[in-house]
Amino acid sequence: MKTIFITIFLCIMSLQISNAQWELVNIGMGNVEVRSLAVNGNNIFAGVFGTGGGVYLSTNNGLIWTLTSLSNQSVYSLAVNGNNIFAGTVSNGVYLSTNSGTNWTQTSLNNQTIYKLAVNGNNIFAGTYNPNNGLFLSTDNGATWTQTSLNNLHITSLAVNGNNIFAGSGTGNGVNLSTNNGITWSQTSFIQSAYALAINANNIFVGSIGVQGVFMSTNNGSTWTQTSLNNQNVYSLTVNANYIFAGTSTNGVYVSNDNGATWTQKSEGLPNGSTLVRDFSFLNNYIFAGLGFGGLNGVYRRPIGELTGIKPISNEVPNKFSLSQNYPNPFNPSTKIKFALPNSSFAKLVVYDALGRELETLVNEQLNAGTYEANWIASNYPSGVYFYTLTSGDYSETSKMILIK
Repeated sequence: MKTIFITIFLCIMSLQISNAQWELVNIGMGNVEVRSLAVNGNNIFAGVFGTGGGVYLSTNNGLIWTLTSLSNQSVYSLAVNGNNIFAGTVSNGVYLSTNSGTNWTQTSLNNQTIYKLAVNGNNIFAGTYNPNNGLFLSTDNGATWTQTSLNNLHITSLAVNGNNIFAGSGTGNGVNLSTNNGITWSQTSFIQSAYALAINANNIFVGSIGVQGVFMSTNNGSTWTQTSLNNQNVYSLTVNANYIFAGTSTNGVYVSNDNGATWTQKSEGLPNGSTLVRDFSFLNNYIFAGLGFGGLNGVYRRPIGELTGIKPISNEVPNKFSLSQNYPNPFNPSTKIKFALPNSSFAKLVVYDALGRELETLVNEQLNAGTYEANWIASNYPSGVYFYTLTSGDYSETSKMILIK
């Protein structure tokens, strides 16, 4: 009987582990090359390249997709500004929808291949893949466009940080910066290919191919440091809270919660081989990844808590801060830590060893009021006593846990 119980238990655990992976969600879309994703309210849009191209829409977290009326274009890029959805196409410029994709209008930028789009307030930036045309700007939702002085490059990535606009290009031109809304530009010290850009507070991240990996700048591009993700071609980057996600050309998705000091591969469920991750988006506690290369295509999704190690377990507002005892305790090799926030606040949950040295930061982000659960996997640490501390505003509490191997 004991043997049967253990077998059943192991089967259940194996099933739970196997379910912790990316899930293909392409009903209504099929095997198409997804180059871009964007979210507006509870709607998620997918820009599709090549045969079957256009913009697809899902209103139920990606479970079912419908091709919008923009159905005859290869779409490289998408961007959202309020209720306005912009689509950058191959050869036919930028299209605009003001009604969630029911209707689309071609803007006056109508004869360019638009590789990247970015929004900064009422400013819409369109980066072309035509070497002599560079970056265009619209301040009136696409009614008119002006070519910026960055007019001699093909633009492969864009990112906005306040008044700073970063534009990435190929090797030799790297990352360029404008501090005045695109009027003037200066080349940063990063001159390698820049196929992805993302910003986390004052940290600028660039994903590169060729030289490979993710680089970071803390001084608006004056200097750059290669992070520990240094052996992958990176085509997409995004930030959620303090987590940085990198999409690669051969090994799926990597995640860092310490500004690139360390990275963890989180590609379970993605197809093996050249899984070129083109773009990311977030909706309703899911992260979505758009894939497109060599037939390994489509939209995949995964609960964000599986990648960040934290998940909400109750939306009921507690009446006070609290930090629960981890469970199981003692544990080997993983344990769960539950905590409660009575209001929306910045929370930090850190694990320390017996000497008080900081080992890992499990939570470091703004969270809504509610009860959460974080998971710590201690596979790389020896048996012993460990401590975990939750801080949020003036609140701080520490508890002890025991790892036995």
